[in-house]
Amino acid sequence: MSKILIRFLAIVLGLFVAAEIVPGITLGGIEDALVFAVLLALINMLVRPVLIVFTLPITILTLGLFIFILNAILFLFVDGLVSGIEIESFGSALLGSIVVSIISWFIQKLTT
Repeated sequence: MSKILIRFLAIVLGLFVAAEIVPGITLGGIEDALVFAVLLALINMLVRPVLIVFTLPITILTLGLFIFILNAILFLFVDGLVSGIEIESFGSALLGSIVVSIISWFIQKLTT
């Protein structure tokens, strides 16, 4: 349970950092960030593994770089579900998902 909570809090922190440093990402408030983090965490746990299996050939061809594209697509998908968060472009979603991933990875490494 604590790993899930840490992952969730890391996504929330990463989202706030992404909103500050990535042009084109705006947050409506803390409630929207929390809903976004819950949905993104659920999609990353349930849907992302299936998508990775289906996109394995292109992921291998791109030496793993397609995972970044997949993360950006999921980021945009969750943005469509949460009304208080605006992501203006695919580029913003790509940079935002990279920022969230780096911060999540860093926090998970610090806590293990």
